[in-house]
Amino acid sequence: MFFKFTTAGESHGKALVAIVEGVPAGLPIDIAAINHELWRRQQGYGRGGRMKIETDTVEILSGVRHGKALGSPIALTIENKDFVHWQDVMSSEELDEQPKNPRLVTRPRPGHADLAGGQKYQTRDLRDILERASARETAARVACGAIAKQLLAAFGIEIKSHVVKLGTHPEHLLEKTWEEIASIPKDSPLNCADADAEQEMIAAIDKAKTDGDTLGGVIEVVAKGLPVGLGSHTSWEDKLDGRIARAIMSIHAIKAVEIGDGVANAGRRGSEVHDEIFHNGETFNRSTNRAGGLEGGITNGEELRVRGYMKPISTLRKPLHSVDIDTKEASDAAFERSDITAVPAAGVIGEAMLAIVLANSMREKFGGDSR
Repeated sequence: MFFKFTTAGESHGKALVAIVEGVPAGLPIDIAAINHELWRRQQGYGRGGRMKIETDTVEILSGVRHGKALGSPIALTIENKDFVHWQDVMSSEELDEQPKNPRLVTRPRPGHADLAGGQKYQTRDLRDILERASARETAARVACGAIAKQLLAAFGIEIKSHVVKLGTHPEHLLEKTWEEIASIPKDSPLNCADADAEQEMIAAIDKAKTDGDTLGGVIEVVAKGLPVGLGSHTSWEDKLDGRIARAIMSIHAIKAVEIGDGVANAGRRGSEVHDEIFHNGETFNRSTNRAGGLEGGITNGEELRVRGYMKPISTLRKPLHSVDIDTKEASDAAFERSDITAVPAAGVIGEAMLAIVLANSMREKFGGDSR
């Protein structure tokens, strides 16, 4: 049994739902730890109004008894508290009459799934697309990832993230040690390990808000304590770097993924890139980690470092040019409640997705039905 998950639910629907499989029987499940991860996802300077409406908490419907996993699928649900204002618009049953405010969306937002999804599924109301394409879905991923983190923690594996760039600040990506990342204050507005850079980022967010614009950035997710040998070189689908890239790229608005110093390494000589190997009498080790903890699709015992590059959010308060899909006339893009930036939240989601991939690799390598 591998560790896997699936989610369901719309942004303004009744709830988000997730099913997690592959959790060994007997593993303690801490619901408070899941809720803490959901809280972390909602933090960050530059977030929008929904974070004030929703305080996400999870309910476990099945798969856990007396605080321990049963080995069967774990079902989770996260209530959308704002659903009370959307009951007619998002009703799952056919209505006798049109809602007074149907909140139809016919003006697609550039950069969002609105138009491409509407063309694919042949809908005249783009809300059919945006409700599921919304990053609200990532709350369910974070809940699943919190369970994966608890499995990894049983093996002494930890995962953390931090913001290494937001907009154009700082000029170069921040490079921080595990200890520096772990020392970020819990009340840090942007989960950044450099106080001066964080203030520059905050000023940039304020300026973007004034301009009716949005900002993207770069997050780094780091895993510490991994054993050697997760993943495999034997098949493209077993290479751990490929699995990680897919998982991180699947996060909303992530447009590029980097492992280690992958981008910079492409412009260097081999003698400046490859991590030389030593032996201390007990174990093999490396004095550098430019490979980011992966060689040949296999963990090598060093810290696993993954970066995700997030584009600016597609919903702008100062809308971009668009076209009404019904009239075909030029129009401003639709506006849905939105953030100025969500880069810190992307880091929390990145932690969850990396945890899920690594939990699966641990199950794959070590097996076992029970803790």
